Amino acid sequence: MKKVEAIIKPFKLEEVKDALGEVGIEGMTVTEVKGFGRQKGHTEIYRGSEYTVDFLPKVKLEMVLPDGQVETAVAAIVKSARTGKIGDGKVFVSKVEEAVRIRTEEKGEHAV
Repeated sequence: MKKVEAIIKPFKLEEVKDALGEVGIEGMTVTEVKGFGRQKGHTEIYRGSEYTVDFLPKVKLEMVLPDGQVETAVAAIVKSARTGKIGDGKVFVSKVEEAVRIRTEEKGEHAV
């Protein structure tokens, strides 16, 4: 099993969710987060004063998948989240040692 984490632009969430649904990925956790990468935020002018917005709003998707679905899920995320502009986001894939469904106590891929 692998954990796939994607940090994307908020307005791309529905498109990414739909793309994942089309390839058979149903469950995910979505969190509103703030952060910055190479773009280092941006400056804005408010009431005549310029200030820096360091942390930009992003959406973090998390899902634990069987190994066989990971490549398909990552490809769907990248294709649907891309705008071609800086700040499109990142996808991280990491190993998951164990998963347990609390209600039934199922373990491993059956719990996912």
